[in-house]
Amino acid sequence: MTIVVTGAAGFVGNNVIHKLLNAGKTVRALVRKGGMEKANIRLGKFGERVQIVEGDVRDRARMMEVMRGATAVVHTVAISMEKRGATYEDVNFQGTINVVDAAEKAGAERFIYIGQNGSSSSVPYRFLNSKGKAQDYVESSKLAWTALRPSAIFGPQDEFFNTFARLVRLTPFIFPLIGGGKAEFQPVSVYDVAEVVLRSLDDDKTIGQAYDLGGPEVLTLGEIEKRVIEALGTSRLLVPVPVALLRPVVIVMQSVLPGSPVSTGLLDLLAVPNTVPRNALVEVFGMTPIPFSGEHIAYLRNNTAGQALNKFFTNATVN
Repeated sequence: MTIVVTGAAGFVGNNVIHKLLNAGKTVRALVRKGGMEKANIRLGKFGERVQIVEGDVRDRARMMEVMRGATAVVHTVAISMEKRGATYEDVNFQGTINVVDAAEKAGAERFIYIGQNGSSSSVPYRFLNSKGKAQDYVESSKLAWTALRPSAIFGPQDEFFNTFARLVRLTPFIFPLIGGGKAEFQPVSVYDVAEVVLRSLDDDKTIGQAYDLGGPEVLTLGEIEKRVIEALGTSRLLVPVPVALLRPVVIVMQSVLPGSPVSTGLLDLLAVPNTVPRNALVEVFGMTPIPFSGEHIAYLRNNTAGQALNKFFTNATVN
């Protein structure tokens, strides 16, 4: 079995590849053009055990080439922020169409789609809408598909929680409690998500199923901020700041920082609960979710002010 993993140098993609290779699977890793340096940092240790190829999911012809001989596909590519001309519709939606069509033509037996909790083709939020339309297309295909819809994913290379840690390093004494800290999440470990991918590939009972994945706790954004600060071994005075007051600042950050940590679109998503009432991680896969606490978030300490500036001003790979 040759498994093509898209977004192979990304946070979820490379962790899935680690899990698959450790289970003895054969993997072809698709990385975006210009992403080989990042891929070598995160996958180089596997040497010839993994075949790394370049390609853009927006390029239909290239996807046809990449999928040749594939018996399974794990599609992780998605953007949460639009940058450098890459839009939600082009990457998240049309990119998925291109990958699905190529997988069908290649005769792939299995297709695992990494979706997004709360996504739907009927919601007004463009990110969630694009992911919802993409999942609809996967489900309408002839492939033996499984869709996984995780809440916010945490782990050493994550962007969401590491961003808070980087901002804490750059903001002495006080830290904004965004929107009053009321938004709800159910953080799920990338290691649990990767385990579900592996189990789904080997379990035909998961074919044609969509599973919501979450961690063991529902946490408010305020609770998440407090845990991040505690993990850093520091303290800050949390000051409630309405989203409306942050919006002009975020607009400027989006405009001038190549590695802007947030966008206005992501601010809007704070109005949408990111929780998982029916957690397939527990109910279907019988797993005990890794909590967003203690040693499991100790990786946040690795963030430094220098790394934060490097990330925000150059969008460099810092982990």
